[in-house]
Amino acid sequence: MCGIAGVLSFDPVRFGVDRESLVAMRDAMVHRGPDGAGAWTDAEGRVGLAHRRLAVIDLSAAADQPMVSADGALALVFNGEIYNHAALRQELVGLGHREWRTDHSDTEVILHAYRRWGIGCIERFRGMFAFALWDAPERTLWLVRDRLGVKPLCYAHDERGIRFASEIKALLTDPAQPRAVDEDALFHFLSFLTTPAPQTLFAGIRKLPAGGLLRVQADGTMEERRWWDVLDHAAPMPDGGADPAPRLLSELRDAVAIRKLADVPVGVFLSGGVDSSTNLALFSEGEDSRVKAFSITYAGDQASVADEMPFARAMARRTGAEHWEHELTQRDLLDFLPRMIALQDEPIADPVCVPVYYVSKLAREHGVVVAQVGEGADE
Repeated sequence: MCGIAGVLSFDPVRFGVDRESLVAMRDAMVHRGPDGAGAWTDAEGRVGLAHRRLAVIDLSAAADQPMVSADGALALVFNGEIYNHAALRQELVGLGHREWRTDHSDTEVILHAYRRWGIGCIERFRGMFAFALWDAPERTLWLVRDRLGVKPLCYAHDERGIRFASEIKALLTDPAQPRAVDEDALFHFLSFLTTPAPQTLFAGIRKLPAGGLLRVQADGTMEERRWWDVLDHAAPMPDGGADPAPRLLSELRDAVAIRKLADVPVGVFLSGGVDSSTNLALFSEGEDSRVKAFSITYAGDQASVADEMPFARAMARRTGAEHWEHELTQRDLLDFLPRMIALQDEPIADPVCVPVYYVSKLAREHGVVVAQVGEGADE
C-alpha cells in the first residue's frame, strides 16, 4: 500500500497551498510507504499532491510520485495496482503513445490512459486503486476509488478548498479541521458495527464510496457520482444444466495469477479455511520455487475449538509451501491495542485486524512485501 494526500485551494491568494502542511499530511501516513516520499505544488499555489511509496511495480526512481506529465498538464498520485497495465501500455503504444519515462510503471499508464481516453479510462483498469489526478488545462481535480473500495480515500472541504488523503489522520494534521463526532455516523456504527461510506465518525470528513468518482473544479464546484455499481453488473449464471464449477475455477485461476505480478516477493496468508487454501493451491500452480505461506495460531486457552491450523499445515505440505507460523498470545493482543487504535482512525468491531497485523509482520520478517489473502471472499 501507498499513501496519497493533497490539497486544492479554491482561493490561492488567501489560502495558497502550504508545502509544510502538505508534507505533514503525507508523513502522518509514513507507515503506508517506507520506500520513498514526494511532494509537488503548482506554480500558483493552487494544488499540492503528496505521496508515500511502497514500491511494488517498477522499483526505479523514475516511477516515484507525484508523477507529472512531460508538458506539466497532468499531475498524479496513486495508491494501488493496475493489474492489466502491461496490456494497456501496449495498446497505448499502438495508438501513438511512444514517449515513456519508465520501463513498466502502472502509474505512468494511468497518465497516458487519461490523456487518451479522459476520465473514462478507469473503466479499462483492472485492479485496486485510489488516485487523485490534477488536469491543469481543465482546472479540474479528479478523485477516484476502485470498484469494490479496496483502497481507501477520504476528504474534507470548506471555503478554503478540499483536502484528501488515504487516511483520516492525515486530514487531522490541519488545525482548522473540526474535531467532532458525526452523530448520524455514530448511529450507523452502533447499528452495523461499521461506518458505511460516505460517512466517517468525524464530522466534516467523508469517505469516497467504493466505485466513487469526485470531480472538483478550481472554483469549488463539486460533483460526486458512482462510476461502477455491482448491481449494474450482476447477472445470473447461464442456465441449461452446465456445471458452473469449471467456469468458477477458471475465473479464480485467472484472478490469482494476475495478482502475482510484482517486482517484489509475494506470499500467501493461510488460515486453513476454504478461501485461503484455494488461494494457496492456485498460487502454487506453475511456480518454479516454493511459495511462502504464513499462518496465525493461538496459544493456550486462547485456542479456538474451530482452530484450522491442522488444515493449514496439511495444505502447506500438499502444495510444498514454505510455511511459517506465529502463535498469538494474550500479551500480543494487549501490546497491539495502542498501535491498532493509531492505525485504524475509527472504531473497528472486527477482531480479525489483530491476527492480520501479526501475520503481516511475520511475512515482512521473511522478506515478503505483498501477500494474497482469503479475506472478503465470502462477503
